[in-house]
Amino acid sequence: MLQINNLSKHYGSLKALDDVSFEVGKGEICGLLGPNGAGKTTLLRIINNLLVNDTGNVLVNGEPVSLKTTRHIGYMPEERGLYEKMRVEDQIMYFGRLKGGDKKRLREVMKEYMEIFNLTGQGKRLVKELSKGNQQKVQIIATLVHEPELVILDEPFSGFDPINGALLRDLIARLNEKGSTIMLSSHNMSAIEEMCSTIALINKGRLLVKGDLSEIKDRHRTGNLILTTRKEISIPLLEDSGKIEKVEKTTPLNGRKGEAYFITKKEGVKNNDILEAVSIQGEIIHFEEHLPSLNEIFLKYTSNP
Repeated sequence: MLQINNLSKHYGSLKALDDVSFEVGKGEICGLLGPNGAGKTTLLRIINNLLVNDTGNVLVNGEPVSLKTTRHIGYMPEERGLYEKMRVEDQIMYFGRLKGGDKKRLREVMKEYMEIFNLTGQGKRLVKELSKGNQQKVQIIATLVHEPELVILDEPFSGFDPINGALLRDLIARLNEKGSTIMLSSHNMSAIEEMCSTIALINKGRLLVKGDLSEIKDRHRTGNLILTTRKEISIPLLEDSGKIEKVEKTTPLNGRKGEAYFITKKEGVKNNDILEAVSIQGEIIHFEEHLPSLNEIFLKYTSNP
């Protein structure tokens, strides 16, 4: 659906994008990650034909970016762009018509989204009369009303309470089930981790990692274990086994009962060796290898100079 090939962009002496290349396949939900100033906004603007790149190219559905390709994209920028003195329904229709949508179909889709976001009956109100959360909903509806094939949402959870955040998660999942390709740019790591099948992480204009999230986690596995026993065990005694670098008490996973421990193995030690050392003291009711969180991976890539 989206091909980014050797993309570079300069602002004077500042290199905002430096030879960035990756693809987003049809039907993917891809998380675009990076610290502030990494180049994410520049990349999204180029995809949407709002900026001209210096080198490389971007293809949407196999075609170079143009006014035509943007009609297949729903883009919500981080800097929101609603007209405060315009009525809600007029605003949504306006943006839908700009994308080439049919009036009748736009009204049908608008009504459906207004119901989903609990905005039924709010269409005649001015945007400025709505709460910030409801303005955010209108922005999302205006982004989606023309039923784009590629949906790009920049910080979509900003300003949402947990209830509306859950509504948006459900909507994104539903769009994806219907075949939409979705790119989410957000600092909300838990949302990205929950929803995205792939990620692309950029920093200082360069692509650092792109791929399947589960495979990326697997590549960064540390060998640490989270282990739960029925009763408390002696940490000093466990450390005396010579197989463990460090042991810390932690919260049992998924609400399990028992005593949980985060265990860092010594190099070369196998999981079975740890289980044997623990089982001498008591019954093990659960254990699993700890995979790094997306936040841990993000910090690993972006904290280095």
